[in-house]
Amino acid sequence: MAAAGEAIAAPAGAGLSAPRSQVIAFAAMLALIGLGPFLLYPVFLMKVLCFALFASAFNLLIGFVGLLSFGHAAYFGMGSYVSAHAAKVWGLTPELAILAGAAVAAALGTAFGWLAIRRSGIYFAMITLALAQMVFFFCLQAPFTGGEDGIQAMPRGHLLGLVALADDMTLYWVVAAIFLAGFLFLYRVVHSPFGQVLKAIRENERRAVSLGYRVDDYKLIAFVLSATLSGVAGGTKAIVFQLATLTDVNWPMSGEAVLMALVGGIGTIFGPPVGALVIITMQNELAQLGAWVTVVQGAIFVACVLAFRRGIVGEIQALIGRPL
Repeated sequence: MAAAGEAIAAPAGAGLSAPRSQVIAFAAMLALIGLGPFLLYPVFLMKVLCFALFASAFNLLIGFVGLLSFGHAAYFGMGSYVSAHAAKVWGLTPELAILAGAAVAAALGTAFGWLAIRRSGIYFAMITLALAQMVFFFCLQAPFTGGEDGIQAMPRGHLLGLVALADDMTLYWVVAAIFLAGFLFLYRVVHSPFGQVLKAIRENERRAVSLGYRVDDYKLIAFVLSATLSGVAGGTKAIVFQLATLTDVNWPMSGEAVLMALVGGIGTIFGPPVGALVIITMQNELAQLGAWVTVVQGAIFVACVLAFRRGIVGEIQALIGRPL
């Protein structure tokens, strides 16, 4: 019983002070975010940050609970649609529009998670995919989504009703702040006692149950948190591009979250942002290939599985022997 309890106990470095390797990695990420808009196109960087938050939210489930969801596009897409509709039709300010999208994503995550967590493995994955496709067909038919045209010409508005976000550079700092807030929130969740229980569930669910933990409740909370942050990422992306379309809610978007987490490193903190940077850069550079981009993505996916299953950050973590 004592050995089982040790699986729940917080490991060294999981307390208030972060390991030095993570402090250095975070400082490097802050430097890149701070210098990025002066070296690269701000809209490209904003897209990277939105998808980095999306991939990080997805990683909370697969990396720290062991639940593979193929339906995260539902929360990302609905966050995008609701935020766009709230800003364009209801006239809400950007922060309220994003919160509206996050609230709808949280509601969906609660309902879908309650159904999905009753199964595990491939059954869990297929249930999440089926539910997400229901959302896709709803968005295809619902009047407020604009059908195949989507919601276009969404106004960026004024942050808190004061700061105009029409300028890309101004909006970039807002998007960066949203990403950092979400990233730090996920970091705190993972390194809290709650996060340690999630890891115990991932490693040995039956042992966690035997210790008296209500496993389904922990899974559901993690599912809702992941869905909510996915909705925040979707709403932020809609404001950046002033657009919400069926692409945001279609199943390939869920596949992109899986690919980003896999390339960066599943179960690592900094892996999903790195994976998002790699995948978005690749899509941008190979845009002239058209549909062949997906073929290249598939080849990268296969290469990751065969050559370095732990991902970029995962391999670096194994090399230096310190958490990242």
